[in-house]
Amino acid sequence: SNATYVDFVRRVKFLSKLKLNLTNVPQDGQYTFQAPDRMVNVRVASIPSRFGETYTLRLLDPVRGIVPLTQLGFPEEIHQALQELVKLPNGLILITGPTGSGKTTTLYALLNTVVGTQRNIITLEDPVEYELKGIVQSQVDTEHDYTFSSGLRSILRHDPNIILLGEIRDLETAQTAVDAALTGHLVLATLHTNSAIEAIPRLLSMGVSPYTFAPALRAILAQRLVRTLSDACRKPDAACDVADSKTYNGRMSLPELITVSPAIQSMILSSEPSQAILVQAKKEGYRTMREWGEILVKDRKTSQAEVDRVIA
Repeated sequence: SNATYVDFVRRVKFLSKLKLNLTNVPQDGQYTFQAPDRMVNVRVASIPSRFGETYTLRLLDPVRGIVPLTQLGFPEEIHQALQELVKLPNGLILITGPTGSGKTTTLYALLNTVVGTQRNIITLEDPVEYELKGIVQSQVDTEHDYTFSSGLRSILRHDPNIILLGEIRDLETAQTAVDAALTGHLVLATLHTNSAIEAIPRLLSMGVSPYTFAPALRAILAQRLVRTLSDACRKPDAACDVADSKTYNGRMSLPELITVSPAIQSMILSSEPSQAILVQAKKEGYRTMREWGEILVKDRKTSQAEVDRVIA
């Protein structure tokens, strides 16, 4: 009923500290509630619509959210490369993909492998999604001018070894992240692009200097999440309907990873087109997301329809 809707909206707005009197502009907020055995974070987003405000609530479980890197389903080749990359003393590692593709989960899985190794780790997020002991977690607050760019500058005064940057949204944040990577910090950041190679022209089009970006960049990981086939549907003689949700019973990462070699570094410096950089990356062993997807289909871990769905 309308009365129930009004009560629900008021309650959600109050809990997530949204402005109660505003109904014609989008708002974002969050709140936490006590589950039987842990605190759960709820991210709230609203938009005005024809018949009232529309709300989306996203549950973030801080305990279940941090999945070990070994359980994310990366191919062994990429898993080993990521483990080596996070041990680097400096540089920029980008993780790209659309919203809901598991970028934050991968970031925290990487951080979890180096927590307790005497490295000062600081995160800057919007908001802090998962709790990880042994690191400093900071959250942007735009109402008080604590943005990604201003927050990153402040973090650098605390002598971090590793910085997790929730998202690169503008030139100032991007250039500050690159500069930090060149001055002895390992920076892990996310970006919204459809493929790994697209991250390079995206940052350059923002205005980042290729003369600093090229030597700072270490790797770009792009990923999606694909549903995995159930045990019954993995059998060679199984005749499962790939459109039926019961065919699947889990999810795993479908990645592609570009590691930046001296040759690719030189091409970025020379502002060569991304297609030429892609050709060079393939010569060095890079596989596209679709190629990794074909391997998953061959191994009966997922279906071709599922691969096509996430990377169409």
